[in-house]
Amino acid sequence: MKELFLSFGYAFRGIFMSLVHERNMRIHFVCMAYMYAFLSVYDFFEVTRTQFAILFLANALVVAAELINTAVERAVDHASEKRTENGKLAKDAAAGAVLCCAIFAVATGVAVLGQKAAFLKLFAYYRETPGMFVVFVLSVVLSTLFIFKGFGKYSRREQNANPGGKEKTP
Repeated sequence: MKELFLSFGYAFRGIFMSLVHERNMRIHFVCMAYMYAFLSVYDFFEVTRTQFAILFLANALVVAAELINTAVERAVDHASEKRTENGKLAKDAAAGAVLCCAIFAVATGVAVLGQKAAFLKLFAYYRETPGMFVVFVLSVVLSTLFIFKGFGKYSRREQNANPGGKEKTP
C-alpha cells in the first residue's frame, strides 16, 4: 500500500515539476484555469454535463501530451549531450503531438463555448462593473508573469544553472 501512495506522490511531483520548468505547461494551465473559472463563476455559458466531460477530456489530453513531451525531451537530453538527428526527431515529434492536442482542445472549446449571446452578456457585465474588469485585467497581468517567470526564484535559478536545457552529467 505504501508503494501505491508513493507512486501517486511521484506522479504529482512530475506534474508540479513540469509546471515549474516548462513554460508551455504553464500556458496550458493558465488557459484551463481561466476557462473553468469563467464557467464556474459566471452563468452566461450554457454547457451540458456531456460538453463539460468533452472539455475535461480535451484538457487532460493536452496536459498528458505536454507531460510526455517533457519526459521525451529530458530523456533525449540525458541520453546524449551531442545533438543527433534521432534526438531531434524524437523531440520534434513529441512537440508536434502536443500541438495536435492543443489545436484539438482549442477547436473543442470553440465548438462548445462559441456562444455569441454568452460573450455579449460577459462584455455587458464588464461594462457595467468596471471594478471587475480591472480585477480581470490584473489577473491577466499576473498570469502572464506566471507564464514567463514561472515560480520565481526557483525557476530562474534552474534556468540560469542550466541555460540550454541540457542535463549536466558528472
